[in-house]
Amino acid sequence: MKISKYLVSLAVLLVAISILVSCKKKEEDEAQNYWVIYQDWREKNTAFFEEKYAETDAQGNLVYTRVTPTWDPTSTILMRWYNDRTLTADSMSPFSTSYVDVIYEGTTYEGVVFDDSFDNTEPADSIYRSKLSDNVKGWVIALTNMRVGDHCEVIIPQDCGYGAEVKSDILLPYTTLVFDIKFRGIPGLEKPVN
Repeated sequence: MKISKYLVSLAVLLVAISILVSCKKKEEDEAQNYWVIYQDWREKNTAFFEEKYAETDAQGNLVYTRVTPTWDPTSTILMRWYNDRTLTADSMSPFSTSYVDVIYEGTTYEGVVFDDSFDNTEPADSIYRSKLSDNVKGWVIALTNMRVGDHCEVIIPQDCGYGAEVKSDILLPYTTLVFDIKFRGIPGLEKPVN
C-alpha cells in the first residue's frame, strides 16, 4: 500500500516536471523565433539608436547625452533637453518610487505614434500620472535625471523598453522607443519649509 502511494506521488511529480520543462522550452523557442523573425526590425532599431548617439550639431557637439544609471551600468538611454537646464536646476527630481506627472508622446524610430497622454483628463488635462517604477526601465532612468519643468526627447533602446515583448501591431519586439516628455510635477511631495 505504501509503495503504491509512493509510486503515484512519483508519477505525479514526474508529470509536473515534464509540464514545467515543456513550458520553459516553449518560451525559449518563442524567444528564439522572435530573434529570427524580427532580425531586420531589431537591427534597424539598434542602428537608429547608434546613429542618434553619434549625431552632432553644426558646431560638432553631440546632440544627445548618453545617460547610464549608477544602479545599472549595463543600461543606457539617450536624452536631449529642449529647455535651459539652468532654469530648472533648483527644481526637484523624483525617486524611482515617486509618483510623477508628465505630458508625453511615444513613437517608434520611424515616427509612428504608439501612445500619448493627450486624451487624459485626470488628474489634469493631458497629464499622465504614475508611480515611476511602474514604467519601463528607460523612463525610470530618464525621469530620475530630469527636474520638474524639464522637457526632453528620450530614446530608449529595446533592453530598457519592452525587449522581446509584442505590445501591439506597432510596438514589435526589439523596438527602440522615442519619447517626448514634459516633466510637470511630483504629486504628493511637499517642499521643505526654509
